[in-house]
Amino acid sequence: MTLVAIGQKKMFQRPVPALLHLLVYVGFVLINIEVIEMIVDGSFGTHRFLSFLNYDGFHLYNFLIAFFEILAFLVTFGCAVFLIRRNIIRLKRFAMKDLDGWPRTDANLILSAEIILMSALFLMNAADQTLQHMGSEHYFSAGNFPISKFIAPCLAGMSEHSLIIIERSCWWIHIFGIMGFLNYVIISKHFHILLSFPNVFYSNLNPKGQLTNLQSVTNEVKAMLDPSFTPPPVNTDQPMRFGAKDIFDLSWKQLMDAYTCTECGRCTAACPANQTGKLLSPRKIMMSTRDRLEEVGRNINKNKKFSDDEKTLFGNYISAEELWACTSCNACVQECPVNIDPLSIIIDIRRFLVMEQSAAPQALNMTFTNIENNGAPWQYSPSDRLNWASEN
Repeated sequence: MTLVAIGQKKMFQRPVPALLHLLVYVGFVLINIEVIEMIVDGSFGTHRFLSFLNYDGFHLYNFLIAFFEILAFLVTFGCAVFLIRRNIIRLKRFAMKDLDGWPRTDANLILSAEIILMSALFLMNAADQTLQHMGSEHYFSAGNFPISKFIAPCLAGMSEHSLIIIERSCWWIHIFGIMGFLNYVIISKHFHILLSFPNVFYSNLNPKGQLTNLQSVTNEVKAMLDPSFTPPPVNTDQPMRFGAKDIFDLSWKQLMDAYTCTECGRCTAACPANQTGKLLSPRKIMMSTRDRLEEVGRNINKNKKFSDDEKTLFGNYISAEELWACTSCNACVQECPVNIDPLSIIIDIRRFLVMEQSAAPQALNMTFTNIENNGAPWQYSPSDRLNWASEN
């Protein structure tokens, strides 16, 4: 978790967007220190509450404000570049149809809101700085403003009253923006800000390609191979499900994966099936799982319990064509910056198709038949396996 979630290690496989994201990430965390000061000042009528950090000629507060301003500028720059990459350059993974509609709007709203918040911070500081230079009551000299000082000349000649209105209006814009963001984040893809840490902490640490086996099937095989093996009792209160048909059959970790998805598209960009034009998009698998989970949640809220809506994750949200296009190569798992595992959902739905609906593709059905009849995936009788040796 320290390396992947906090250190963003996997992001740096693509260094340019990783560096920009790091600037936004660090800015999001550290600028909140100045936001705390803003809240205290607004709540108690103080001015530059943390200015007591300037003492005995050591101007720590001035250094911090300058650092926050530079960081805010870098955040603004990073968000602007991200907007350009999405809407002007239109990188392939951001132009795919699975982002059409709300997902694309969601990303643009957050990036634009970040730029507005940082701009309000700069304008507030510029007005504050101008009021300090005017010797206005309450606005004593404190802070160093390496970015806002370039905005301050635009405010020259304005009255003290107008400057105070600008300074306090920007304060309200910033505070309302932050409070609005805290409510908005849980219904947007930016929920990953909170969930990426626990999601990475609970990552599957087994080697990639090592699939889990259904315990019920394992018990059956053990009983066939070892007559002395006694399988544990089966809970007959609920019908047994092989694989997953709907979100109720997925694990809590798979559902958390869906809510952690950042929709960055690195998984889809690395997917060999998608690269060859097939319908599969691992990003879309996670987005569809989340959409179905949201739909079920609304159903439960409305009816106090889940009322059958005649919909399922497989069929209504994810098609068989998508599932069978997957090569199980784990490229999507390897590329995900927060260790999401789309493959586990694909495999579980495939299990349902094979074990409950017998709906595997013809090529797989032939393989299954050969294994059942010949003990091998090839269409040869076991007695003919050594014929190749006798020819020599």
